[in-house]
Amino acid sequence: MAAVLAAAALTAWRSAIHHNRQVAFEPFPIAGNLYYVGTPDVTAFLLTGPQGHVLIDGGYPESAAGIMANIARLGFRITDVKVLLNTHAHEDHAGGLAALQKASGAQLWISRGDARVVAAGGVGDPTLGPFRLLAYLGLTGYPAPRIDHRFDDGATVRLGPIELTAHATPGHTPGCTSWSFPVRDGARRWLAVDVCSLTVLPFDYPGRQAGFERSFRTLRSLPAELFLGSHASFFGMQRKLAQRAKATDPVAPFIDRAGYLRYVDRAEATFRRDVAKRGDR
Repeated sequence: MAAVLAAAALTAWRSAIHHNRQVAFEPFPIAGNLYYVGTPDVTAFLLTGPQGHVLIDGGYPESAAGIMANIARLGFRITDVKVLLNTHAHEDHAGGLAALQKASGAQLWISRGDARVVAAGGVGDPTLGPFRLLAYLGLTGYPAPRIDHRFDDGATVRLGPIELTAHATPGHTPGCTSWSFPVRDGARRWLAVDVCSLTVLPFDYPGRQAGFERSFRTLRSLPAELFLGSHASFFGMQRKLAQRAKATDPVAPFIDRAGYLRYVDRAEATFRRDVAKRGDR
């Protein structure tokens, strides 16, 4: 009886998770050729161009269909996505990459630091500590995509006039990558930065502390104007959407260097408290 109840509870848990990962969200233009095509909190960004489009992040496995629907809703075709990029190897950002790659035929670029985990569909992720066992048991993880390019810090990805630069911002994962790219809207031009994540997870792994230290320095050095992130909550997307609806210039709420720097400051303060608690040196 206990085994039956446990199995039923597990089935209900997985069903609820599956449902929650499919929550739809209306896509919208941010600025120029930059669009939001993700879910309410797990982000995906589309950069469009005459030689094809670039998609950053794939959400959960269950999110891929919604991302494709959002791209179509904006009037674009998934088959015109030629480049797939990723911020990091966690399931909520890499889980949908295989389906998106299959539908689009796009080339997938993954950081060298996270490539092993992505290629294994999330198995062996050092950031999960003892919960890594769940992936080996098939309770977590995601369909493994085909990795076409492995890159290092400073790599540039170009597709026609679209140009993105990879910035290694490790700590959250070993290969966590923040992407910077110019966005043009008529005569106006801004530098957008899609921050990978500065969230401190509970489990340590070799090089994590040095990685975070490097990430704070790197992100502060970037002259970010359009503040983006792998989670909408990082850059206050819901609040900015409400402001956008009333603004004369719909781009204005997303031009937020002050908010970007506050995010880095808050994340570093959390990290310092974690280091002090652990007694790390």
